[in-house]
Amino acid sequence: MPLHVLPAPTPALRSVLAALGSPTAVSEEHTPALRSVQGPVSPESPLPVHVLDQIVPSTSPPCTRLAGWRFMIRSQARSVAAAEVILTPDGWTFSHFFEGPYLRSTDRALRQAESMSTPVQPRLLSIPELYMLTLWLHGDPDADAECATPLPSDILVPLAPAPPGIAPDRPTRVADLLPVMTLRLAPEPLLGSPA
Repeated sequence: MPLHVLPAPTPALRSVLAALGSPTAVSEEHTPALRSVQGPVSPESPLPVHVLDQIVPSTSPPCTRLAGWRFMIRSQARSVAAAEVILTPDGWTFSHFFEGPYLRSTDRALRQAESMSTPVQPRLLSIPELYMLTLWLHGDPDADAECATPLPSDILVPLAPAPPGIAPDRPTRVADLLPVMTLRLAPEPLLGSPA
């Protein structure tokens, strides 16, 4: 099943292309793979990045907000880095390049999602309270990127490294994973005083 990848806003793509052409942006110290790549690179697989600001137990689905777009930077069919674009008052603007474990985990989750039998729209969902990032497979493949409500039947794939108690790379319905995430944030019960 092909994923229904949304096209990124044109200014977002332009800002990444401009950054890729900038020796200053590419020479950032935390992207050695991007600096050392031989041959052309291209921004591919644009994913809208949504942020879930607060996890609270509720009967309604959580709301998120569109915070940016992430592009996988590929060289010779492999990801070497990612580029993040954020929305500013002046429009979509390049933020930074990065690499690390989320890069490999995102590629792995996207490949896994391609084998699903139902059409989905891939997005990224960041849960700052848990220092967690997931691939969000939205069940409405034609939804606008700004649509910010995960459906209970949507699938989340926690990217590695995932928080303790949450299995990375395991596709899980929102209705099943949200209670686990809520439980991870619940305060520990106070122990009774010593006897």
